[in-house]
Amino acid sequence: MKVVEMSGNLFLRINGLTWEKPRTNVVQKFPFIPTEQEIGALISGSGKKTATFLQLLKETAMRCGEAKRLKWTDIDFEKSIATLNNPEKGSNPRMWKISAKLSAMLNNLPRESQKLFGEGPITSTKTTFIKARRRLAVKLQNPRLIKISFHTFRHWKATTEQHKTKDPWHVKTILGHKSIKSTEAYIHIEKMLYQNEANDQFTVKVANTLDDAVKLMEVGFEFHTEIEGNKLFRKRK
Repeated sequence: MKVVEMSGNLFLRINGLTWEKPRTNVVQKFPFIPTEQEIGALISGSGKKTATFLQLLKETAMRCGEAKRLKWTDIDFEKSIATLNNPEKGSNPRMWKISAKLSAMLNNLPRESQKLFGEGPITSTKTTFIKARRRLAVKLQNPRLIKISFHTFRHWKATTEQHKTKDPWHVKTILGHKSIKSTEAYIHIEKMLYQNEANDQFTVKVANTLDDAVKLMEVGFEFHTEIEGNKLFRKRK
Protein backbone atom coordinates (compact mmCIF):
# COMPACT_ATOMS: atom_id res chain seq x y z
CA MET A 1 0.00 0.00 0.00
CA LYS A 2 2.80 2.41 0.88
CA VAL A 3 4.57 1.63 -2.42
CA VAL A 4 1.41 2.56 -4.34
CA GLU A 5 1.05 5.77 -2.33
CA MET A 6 4.69 6.74 -2.95
CA SER A 7 4.30 6.09 -6.69
CA GLY A 8 1.15 8.20 -6.73
CA ASN A 9 2.85 11.07 -4.92
CA LEU A 10 5.77 10.95 -7.36
CA PHE A 11 3.37 11.06 -10.33
CA LEU A 12 1.61 14.10 -8.85
CA ARG A 13 4.88 15.97 -8.22
CA ILE A 14 6.10 15.31 -11.77
CA ASN A 15 2.87 16.68 -13.19
CA GLY A 16 2.63 19.61 -10.78
CA LEU A 17 -0.50 18.28 -9.11
CA THR A 18 -1.50 17.98 -5.45
CA TRP A 19 -4.00 15.94 -3.50
CA GLU A 20 -5.38 15.77 0.01
CA LYS A 21 -5.10 12.42 1.70
CA PRO A 22 -8.56 11.28 2.83
CA ARG A 23 -9.11 10.85 6.55
CA THR A 24 -11.03 8.00 8.05
CA ASN A 25 -12.57 7.78 11.50
CA VAL A 26 -12.36 4.31 13.03
CA VAL A 27 -15.22 3.72 15.47
CA GLN A 28 -13.96 1.97 18.59
CA LYS A 29 -16.34 -0.47 20.27
CA PHE A 30 -15.99 -2.55 23.39
CA PRO A 31 -16.17 -6.30 22.68
CA PHE A 32 -18.94 -8.55 23.94
CA ILE A 33 -17.78 -10.58 26.96
CA PRO A 34 -19.89 -13.69 27.63
CA THR A 35 -20.06 -15.58 30.91
CA GLU A 36 -17.94 -18.67 31.44
CA GLN A 37 -21.16 -20.67 31.60
CA GLU A 38 -22.08 -19.49 28.09
CA ILE A 39 -18.67 -20.42 26.75
CA GLY A 40 -18.93 -23.79 28.49
CA ALA A 41 -22.34 -24.37 26.90
CA LEU A 42 -20.89 -23.83 23.43
CA ILE A 43 -17.98 -26.18 24.10
CA SER A 44 -20.04 -28.97 25.62
CA GLY A 45 -22.73 -28.70 22.95
CA SER A 46 -20.38 -28.82 19.95
CA GLY A 47 -18.94 -31.82 18.12
CA LYS A 48 -15.63 -33.33 19.22
CA LYS A 49 -13.38 -31.41 16.85
CA THR A 50 -15.12 -28.05 17.28
CA ALA A 51 -15.30 -28.47 21.05
CA THR A 52 -11.55 -29.12 21.19
CA PHE A 53 -10.87 -26.07 19.04
CA LEU A 54 -13.00 -23.90 21.35
CA GLN A 55 -11.38 -25.28 24.49
CA LEU A 56 -7.98 -24.41 23.03
CA LEU A 57 -9.14 -20.84 22.33
CA LYS A 58 -10.56 -20.58 25.85
CA GLU A 59 -7.35 -21.64 27.57
CA THR A 60 -4.83 -19.82 25.39
CA ALA A 61 -6.57 -16.76 23.86
CA MET A 62 -5.07 -17.68 20.49
CA ARG A 63 -6.49 -16.13 17.38
CA CYS A 64 -8.42 -18.72 15.39
CA GLY A 65 -5.87 -18.63 12.55
CA GLU A 66 -3.06 -19.30 15.01
CA ALA A 67 -4.91 -22.26 16.50
CA LYS A 68 -5.73 -23.65 13.05
CA ARG A 69 -2.07 -23.73 12.00
CA LEU A 70 -0.84 -25.52 15.15
CA LYS A 71 0.95 -28.81 14.55
CA TRP A 72 1.12 -31.89 16.72
CA THR A 73 4.78 -31.11 17.32
CA ASP A 74 3.69 -27.84 18.98
CA ILE A 75 2.07 -29.77 21.83
CA ASP A 76 4.22 -31.31 24.56
CA PHE A 77 1.78 -33.79 26.07
CA GLU A 78 4.27 -34.94 28.71
CA LYS A 79 4.65 -31.42 30.14
CA SER A 80 1.18 -30.22 29.08
CA ILE A 81 2.56 -27.23 27.17
CA ALA A 82 1.33 -25.67 23.91
CA THR A 83 3.77 -23.50 21.94
CA LEU A 84 2.98 -20.93 19.28
CA ASN A 85 6.02 -19.91 17.28
CA ASN A 86 4.14 -18.70 14.21
CA PRO A 87 1.80 -15.96 15.52
CA GLU A 88 -0.36 -13.64 13.46
CA LYS A 89 -0.30 -9.83 13.20
CA GLY A 90 3.35 -9.56 14.22
CA SER A 91 2.57 -10.74 17.75
CA ASN A 92 5.09 -12.26 20.12
CA PRO A 93 5.43 -16.06 20.26
CA ARG A 94 3.73 -17.62 23.27
CA MET A 95 3.66 -20.74 25.45
CA TRP A 96 0.84 -21.97 27.66
CA LYS A 97 0.28 -24.65 30.25
CA ILE A 98 -2.78 -26.55 29.09
CA SER A 99 -5.26 -28.40 31.28
CA ALA A 100 -5.58 -32.16 31.58
CA LYS A 101 -9.04 -31.75 30.00
CA LEU A 102 -7.67 -30.06 26.88
CA SER A 103 -4.79 -32.53 26.66
CA ALA A 104 -7.27 -35.44 26.68
CA MET A 105 -9.49 -33.73 24.08
CA LEU A 106 -6.51 -33.21 21.77
CA ASN A 107 -5.40 -36.81 22.19
CA ASN A 108 -8.86 -37.96 21.11
CA LEU A 109 -8.56 -36.19 17.75
CA PRO A 110 -7.55 -38.27 14.72
CA ARG A 111 -3.96 -37.63 13.61
CA GLU A 112 -4.66 -37.42 9.90
CA SER A 113 -2.15 -34.67 9.11
CA GLN A 114 0.66 -32.68 10.68
CA LYS A 115 -1.83 -30.11 11.95
CA LEU A 116 -4.07 -30.61 14.98
CA PHE A 117 -7.24 -29.65 13.13
CA GLY A 118 -6.41 -30.86 9.65
CA GLU A 119 -5.46 -29.11 6.45
CA GLY A 120 -8.85 -27.61 5.59
CA PRO A 121 -9.46 -23.85 5.52
CA ILE A 122 -10.47 -21.90 8.62
CA THR A 123 -13.72 -20.98 6.86
CA SER A 124 -14.84 -24.61 7.12
CA THR A 125 -14.17 -24.60 10.87
CA LYS A 126 -16.09 -21.33 11.23
CA THR A 127 -19.07 -22.65 9.28
CA THR A 128 -19.32 -25.71 11.53
CA PHE A 129 -19.09 -23.51 14.62
CA ILE A 130 -21.77 -21.08 13.38
CA LYS A 131 -24.20 -23.96 12.80
CA ALA A 132 -23.56 -25.37 16.28
CA ARG A 133 -23.87 -21.90 17.83
CA ARG A 134 -27.22 -21.25 16.14
CA ARG A 135 -28.57 -24.64 17.20
CA LEU A 136 -27.49 -24.18 20.82
CA ALA A 137 -28.86 -20.63 21.01
CA VAL A 138 -32.31 -22.01 20.11
CA LYS A 139 -32.02 -25.11 22.27
CA LEU A 140 -30.87 -23.18 25.36
CA GLN A 141 -33.08 -20.17 24.57
CA ASN A 142 -30.09 -17.87 24.92
CA PRO A 143 -29.71 -15.45 21.97
CA ARG A 144 -26.50 -14.08 23.53
CA LEU A 145 -24.72 -17.18 22.22
CA ILE A 146 -25.11 -15.83 18.67
CA LYS A 147 -22.83 -12.92 19.63
CA ILE A 148 -19.94 -15.25 20.48
CA SER A 149 -17.31 -15.58 17.74
CA PHE A 150 -13.90 -17.26 17.78
CA HIS A 151 -12.32 -13.91 18.68
CA THR A 152 -14.72 -13.52 21.62
CA PHE A 153 -12.79 -16.28 23.39
CA ARG A 154 -9.66 -14.08 23.20
CA HIS A 155 -11.52 -11.11 24.68
CA TRP A 156 -12.99 -13.30 27.43
CA LYS A 157 -9.61 -14.76 28.40
CA ALA A 158 -7.96 -11.34 28.51
CA THR A 159 -10.73 -9.89 30.67
CA THR A 160 -10.85 -12.78 33.14
CA GLU A 161 -7.06 -12.90 33.47
CA GLN A 162 -7.03 -9.16 34.16
CA HIS A 163 -9.65 -9.73 36.84
CA LYS A 164 -7.75 -12.58 38.46
CA THR A 165 -4.33 -10.95 38.46
CA LYS A 166 -4.89 -7.18 38.12
CA ASP A 167 -1.71 -7.35 36.05
CA PRO A 168 -1.99 -5.97 32.49
CA TRP A 169 1.60 -7.03 31.75
CA HIS A 170 0.57 -10.62 32.44
CA VAL A 171 -2.40 -10.20 30.07
CA LYS A 172 -0.10 -8.62 27.48
CA THR A 173 2.12 -11.72 27.59
CA ILE A 174 -0.82 -14.08 27.15
CA LEU A 175 -2.15 -12.14 24.17
CA GLY A 176 1.27 -11.66 22.60
CA HIS A 177 0.83 -7.90 22.26
CA LYS A 178 3.92 -5.92 21.32
CA SER A 179 2.69 -2.86 23.20
CA ILE A 180 0.87 -2.52 26.52
CA LYS A 181 -1.33 0.07 24.77
CA SER A 182 -3.07 -2.78 22.96
CA THR A 183 -3.86 -4.41 26.30
CA GLU A 184 -5.09 -1.42 28.28
CA ALA A 185 -8.69 -1.66 27.03
CA TYR A 186 -9.16 -4.81 29.11
CA ILE A 187 -8.40 -2.88 32.30
CA HIS A 188 -11.49 -0.74 31.72
CA ILE A 189 -13.62 -3.68 30.57
CA GLU A 190 -12.70 -5.67 33.68
CA LYS A 191 -13.52 -2.76 36.00
CA MET A 192 -16.93 -2.28 34.40
CA LEU A 193 -17.87 -5.97 34.41
CA TYR A 194 -16.78 -6.65 37.97
CA GLN A 195 -17.48 -3.28 39.62
CA ASN A 196 -20.30 -4.72 41.73
CA GLU A 197 -18.33 -7.72 42.89
CA ALA A 198 -18.05 -7.47 46.68
CA ASN A 199 -15.29 -9.99 47.20
CA ASP A 200 -12.26 -8.33 45.66
CA GLN A 201 -9.79 -8.70 48.51
CA PHE A 202 -6.77 -10.98 48.64
CA THR A 203 -4.59 -12.79 51.11
CA VAL A 204 -0.97 -12.24 50.02
CA LYS A 205 1.99 -14.52 50.82
CA VAL A 206 5.68 -14.30 49.92
CA ALA A 207 7.60 -17.37 48.70
CA ASN A 208 11.38 -17.31 49.07
CA THR A 209 12.04 -20.90 48.01
CA LEU A 210 10.64 -23.41 45.54
CA ASP A 211 9.16 -25.42 48.42
CA ASP A 212 7.36 -22.32 49.70
CA ALA A 213 5.90 -21.69 46.23
CA VAL A 214 4.72 -25.29 45.86
CA LYS A 215 3.04 -25.27 49.29
CA LEU A 216 1.22 -22.03 48.49
CA MET A 217 -0.02 -23.29 45.14
CA GLU A 218 -1.24 -26.51 46.74
CA VAL A 219 -3.62 -24.49 48.92
CA GLY A 220 -4.96 -22.32 46.12
CA PHE A 221 -2.55 -19.39 45.93
CA GLU A 222 -1.59 -18.08 42.49
CA PHE A 223 1.63 -16.34 41.49
CA HIS A 224 1.02 -12.62 41.12
CA THR A 225 4.30 -10.77 40.65
CA GLU A 226 7.92 -10.45 41.76
CA ILE A 227 9.23 -7.45 43.70
CA GLU A 228 12.91 -7.08 44.60
CA GLY A 229 13.46 -10.80 44.19
CA ASN A 230 10.46 -11.73 46.34
CA LYS A 231 7.77 -13.82 44.65
CA LEU A 232 4.29 -12.73 45.70
CA PHE A 233 1.36 -15.17 45.67
CA ARG A 234 -2.25 -14.33 46.40
CA LYS A 235 -5.65 -15.91 46.92
CA ARG A 236 -9.07 -14.29 47.10
CA LYS A 237 -10.51 -14.10 50.60
